[in-house]
Amino acid sequence: MKAVVCSEGKLEVADIEPPRPGPGQVLINVLRCGICGSDLHARVHCDELAELSRATGYDHFMRSDQRIVLGHEFVGEIIEYGPDCRKRWRPGTRVVALPILRHGREPHLTGLSEAAPGGYAEQVVVQESMTFPVPNGVSTDHAALTEPMAVAWHAVRRGRVSTKQTAYVIGCGPIGLAVVVMLKAAGVKTVVASDFSPRRRELATRCGADVVVDPATDAPWTAAPRKTRITRVTDVLNLGFDAMERLRRIPNLPWWYGFRLAHTLDAGPSGPVVFECVGVPGIIDDILTAAPPRSRVVVVGVCMQADTIHPAMAINKEIDLRFVLGYDPGEFRDTLHMIADGKVDPSPLITGTVGLDGVDNAFAALASPEQHAKILIDPAATATAP
Repeated sequence: MKAVVCSEGKLEVADIEPPRPGPGQVLINVLRCGICGSDLHARVHCDELAELSRATGYDHFMRSDQRIVLGHEFVGEIIEYGPDCRKRWRPGTRVVALPILRHGREPHLTGLSEAAPGGYAEQVVVQESMTFPVPNGVSTDHAALTEPMAVAWHAVRRGRVSTKQTAYVIGCGPIGLAVVVMLKAAGVKTVVASDFSPRRRELATRCGADVVVDPATDAPWTAAPRKTRITRVTDVLNLGFDAMERLRRIPNLPWWYGFRLAHTLDAGPSGPVVFECVGVPGIIDDILTAAPPRSRVVVVGVCMQADTIHPAMAINKEIDLRFVLGYDPGEFRDTLHMIADGKVDPSPLITGTVGLDGVDNAFAALASPEQHAKILIDPAATATAP
């Protein structure tokens, strides 16, 4: 079959042996596959990523001297089943799947492991237990975005944003745009998106952002239409004074029970939730310095280099810092059905489509933020430019 093979940082279209489904696995015909930012990183930084992955206990991340078929955001049609499958769906059924295989007890990341070739190809193998049929009426293009939208849904869920809190999205590349979409799907009333690129700010508006900001001229923290009560550390301290003065006026009141209850219900003063979707050195520290006290910072962007923060800044502001990765099968399934039910519209993210012969050009195009967000690969197409 035809596939795009990555080796030593170069992409080439090659004829390779088609994959065979093992026990509990399914072979599908790829209809679309999205190009992810992690694919761009892996192309040139895979050896660093492999060492980092090894330190966390995963030994099978791709290496630069291997021949790897990238691609983990795909939708396809069932061709055939391997041994020991339940054969839940007929051949020809459109499906999406979590991009992970298991050989014995060894998991492999599809499109990022030599043992699990990805979706930049005419065919790909998926695990039957991790596969979901695409509901009728969902376009193939939209179904292909289930995986990146699930990443954003997981980040939003981990952010624990209430509908009344302001959410800030710093960086409006594909994952930042997906976070904007999912925040609005979660009912968050005020979403402020910030990016230097006019094109990305335009896409953020189309994705539902209530306010878009050019950080070169405006600070996102002052752009929200609804001002937060807490902008400085002294605001938190004054809340404590005000509360104690009111409570002390009531005779014989065991006021400390009020504080205990507030702790139990997590009902104390809180700032906004900030989603870091840039992934470059210095951005986390910039956010810790500028964000209001009691903010929750959710790190979604993947920074490949060593970084430096000032912990005392986060301590003095009592800022929560959370890092997120991926999603679970329930979040993946729920994302697919949110798309099917019309609660989530991923169409603003899709800015181009190429065939396998156009993947190298697509990678070059994605290096600039002014035109493209998400480029899809259609293995049956002949287009060489997005």
